[in-house]
Amino acid sequence: MFTTPLELSGPLRSPRNLLLDQTYGDHASIHDPATARQLGVSGAAVEGPTHFSQFDPLAARAWGEDWFTSGCLSAHFEAICLEGEQTRASAVFTGNSPGNTIGNSARIRTVKEDGTQVLSGTATLGDAPTALDERLARLRPLDEPVIFEGWTPGRRGAAPEHVRMGFDTHMGDLYPFTLRDKLETITETSPWYTGSDNPWGRPIVPIEMISVLSMATWAESGLTKAEPSVGLFLDLQIKLLGGPVFVDEPYVLEREVVALGETRRTETAWVRTTVTGGATGSPVAEVLLHQGVFKESYPHYPA
Repeated sequence: MFTTPLELSGPLRSPRNLLLDQTYGDHASIHDPATARQLGVSGAAVEGPTHFSQFDPLAARAWGEDWFTSGCLSAHFEAICLEGEQTRASAVFTGNSPGNTIGNSARIRTVKEDGTQVLSGTATLGDAPTALDERLARLRPLDEPVIFEGWTPGRRGAAPEHVRMGFDTHMGDLYPFTLRDKLETITETSPWYTGSDNPWGRPIVPIEMISVLSMATWAESGLTKAEPSVGLFLDLQIKLLGGPVFVDEPYVLEREVVALGETRRTETAWVRTTVTGGATGSPVAEVLLHQGVFKESYPHYPA
C-alpha cells in the first residue's frame, strides 16, 4: 500500500520575462524595470504563470496524460522573481488508500536558489479541493472599492469574447509576444506543444499559456479599473475541465467577478474566466485570477 508521500523535484530553471513591453491603461506595468523600482521592487518581475510550466513534468510523471485533461494548478504568489534568478519546483503527492496508487492532490512550491519561496499551493486532478478554495474562504472583503469602483461579486463581462491562439498570433498589448516566442523560452519544452505526436494528434497549448489566452481580450470585458494604477498577480488557478486547450482552435471566454478584497497596500479582485470550445460549446478550462492593485500607484487614492 502507498502510505508515504511521494516528493518530486525538478531542476533549477531560469524563467524569462517576456513582458518588458507590456502596457495597459496607456502605461507600463510591474514587468517594466523603471515602474517596478517606483513601487519598491528591485527589478522587472517575471510573470507569475511562467512558473507553472515547471510543474508539468512532475504532475505528468505522477498522473500521465490525465494531467493535461483534468489537472489544476492553484497557487499563491509569495515573492517576485526577477529575470536571471533561478527557481526550482517541487510537489509532494499523497497516497490513496487502499491500493498502491498516487492520490489526486499534491502540495506544490517554487523556491529560488537562495531558498526564497516564490509560490505555494496545490496540484490536483478533477474536483479535489484546491489552495485557492482555502484562500477565498479566508478573504477579507472590500465593501467600498476605489480602484475597482463599480465592481461587485456576480458582475459578468460585457459579452462573450472570442479568441484563438495560433503559433504566430500576437496576443495584444497585455501580452506582446506570440506562442512561438514563448515556446522558444519556456522552462520545460515538449513535442506535445508543437506537433501531432501526442494522444490528441494536434499541438496543445502549454498550461501556463492558458492564462495568456484567457486575458488576451480583457479590453472587451468592460471590467475597467481606475487608471493610472499598477497591479500584479496575487493568486492564480488554471483548471482543465475537458482539455487540453488546442493551438489555433476558436474559444469563447466568459467572465465573472467572484469577490473583492484588500490588503494594506492593495485593492484586489477575483475574476473567474471560463474557456469554452467555439465549435463544441463545452467548457474546457477555467482560470481564476486574483489581481492586486497598489493603492499608492493610483494618484487619487484617498489618504
